[in-house]
Amino acid sequence: MKKVLVVDDESSIVTLLKYNLEDAGFEVITAYDGLEGLDRAVEENPDVIVLDWMLPRMDGMEVCKELRLKKIQTPIIMLTAKDEEFDKVLGLELGADDYMTKPFSPREVTARVKAMLRRSNISSEHQMNEIKPKEEMYSFGPLQIYPERFEVLLNEEPIEFTPKEFELLVYLIENKNRVLTRDQLLSAVWNYDFAGDTRIVDVHVSHLRDKIEENSRKPIFIKTIRGLGYKFEEPKL
Repeated sequence: MKKVLVVDDESSIVTLLKYNLEDAGFEVITAYDGLEGLDRAVEENPDVIVLDWMLPRMDGMEVCKELRLKKIQTPIIMLTAKDEEFDKVLGLELGADDYMTKPFSPREVTARVKAMLRRSNISSEHQMNEIKPKEEMYSFGPLQIYPERFEVLLNEEPIEFTPKEFELLVYLIENKNRVLTRDQLLSAVWNYDFAGDTRIVDVHVSHLRDKIEENSRKPIFIKTIRGLGYKFEEPKL
């Protein structure tokens, strides 16, 4: 049974989400403020975290930031009543993987949790039990990517990625030397309606460059095609 942590200071929202997620077959743990949510995320090792933006004692952004600093890469779905693009980008910059605005349908939250779990290959159960007869690997000079074990090595050193960053990197690689528009990337990697929020793509590309490029301002792997989008190139090393 997959475990979901719900962190929100509104008891009615927690009760509603807990009921719907449990009805869908998830184990649900809850917290009502940021510090409690951070502690439970560390102690309980959930598979997905549903995290409110505005929380007492520590807000959702700080919780998200602290989890990523602790190298905890659990997928995070951020909930907020705010709807400005800046807020979405800020949340993603601090390590959130998805974003939903209130009011929302509990069914949609459940669907997003399921989608997040389908795309994530980092759960301990998957790592322990999934056996592949032949492992796929991409290699580009000092950069090696292992999609099946959610691992990237740069100069033989592992790099930490959020699930969304990793999914975007693999998609770019699978379509190497092909120009992909921001809308194409948004549709392929986020695969539900973020229409118009292409800045989300730019934020994640920036994160990837910071992690895999020797000089993020002069990238050799992920190239910007002005006026079109992005392209992953195999550099001539």
